[in-house]
Amino acid sequence: MFFLELRHVRNGIGAMNEQRILEELLALLEANGVAIRNEPLGGSGGGLCTIKGRHTFFVDSQAPSFVAASICAEAVPKVVDIEQIYIKPQVRQFIENHSNQTT
Repeated sequence: MFFLELRHVRNGIGAMNEQRILEELLALLEANGVAIRNEPLGGSGGGLCTIKGRHTFFVDSQAPSFVAASICAEAVPKVVDIEQIYIKPQVRQFIENHSNQTT
């Protein structure tokens, strides 16, 4: 019983799932002037681009949340100075883990 309760807290209230992290990352992009578009793109995850001088982030509605969140985490540091704003610790760690993979 104790282990079930501990697991519930760890996976429920205490931990963010990939969908929640994706939502936080998209909110960061949107708050910094990036247009967000949800489109079926075949499951690749989407990505950041510039259309008519404006940053746009495409979220692939066919991709798993983890894939979309990983691609979004790579895009955030390109348009947001993450050292100058508060970001929830779990989201910041996710960004750092995934943006370091591409460098």
